[in-house]
Amino acid sequence: MTYNIHPLFVHFPIAFLVVYSVIKFLPVEKWITSISWRPIQRLLLVVGVLGAFVSNTTGEMAEHLVKADHDLVEMHAFFAGASTWIYGILLMGEILFLLNRYFVTKNIQTPINKILISIEKIINQNILSKTLALFGLIAISITGLLGGVIVYGVSADPIAPFVLRLLGL
Repeated sequence: MTYNIHPLFVHFPIAFLVVYSVIKFLPVEKWITSISWRPIQRLLLVVGVLGAFVSNTTGEMAEHLVKADHDLVEMHAFFAGASTWIYGILLMGEILFLLNRYFVTKNIQTPINKILISIEKIINQNILSKTLALFGLIAISITGLLGGVIVYGVSADPIAPFVLRLLGL
């Protein structure tokens, strides 16, 4: 007997990545100055993105177990992948930030380091990182809504019929 373990894993990355986006948008650094928010954001991103990869994998397995509308499942998978990529890019910016600081302190300068520093500065620009976090939040919200429609049907969420019409489903 095969079990659908996707629901066991999917909620954690959603929670971590939604909290990351909220912290990214709201001026929490100004509200609560006694906390260093960047390490918290990094932790939320690492755990959230790793959990998203696990959720995507278990989602592929669940796709073969659950007999749902094919177009709905494919759209759910698309938005799950999009949100994983968006948050993955944000995580890459944080990883490059840490790597670049390591190379700078070790005084290692190569053409590759200059490229990595440029990429990190682009990704971590305040406007771009907030825009990516917003798009990630939208994508992960649509993913969750479509997952809810797959499991509970259209009547479980009052916004679902509108979103489904918008997506052409």
